[in-house]
Amino acid sequence: MNLRKSLLTVALVGAFAAPFAAYAADIHFNVDIAPPAPIVEQLAPRAGYVVVPGYYRFDAKRHAHVWVKGRYERARRGQHYVAPEWQQRDGHWGLGAGHWDHDK
Repeated sequence: MNLRKSLLTVALVGAFAAPFAAYAADIHFNVDIAPPAPIVEQLAPRAGYVVVPGYYRFDAKRHAHVWVKGRYERARRGQHYVAPEWQQRDGHWGLGAGHWDHDK
């Protein structure tokens, strides 16, 4: 009985953790220059739309970060937008792509 509960617990934890692990696995930590502080943009809320904030992407040809302006995207029922996010690992930086996620 305890083995059955343990297996069920592992399965449930895996089901909830899998989307986050997949997202983190998509990040390639190959940039050696930290991104600058984000630019503050004033995008007023619009009915039926979500503000997708601007972010820095790394341009390998220029070997520099380039600002991508914020924008509006049509809202999706039962979902929310997760903005792109820079993460650091072992002295290198990686950008997690922006994506839509299901509401909880």
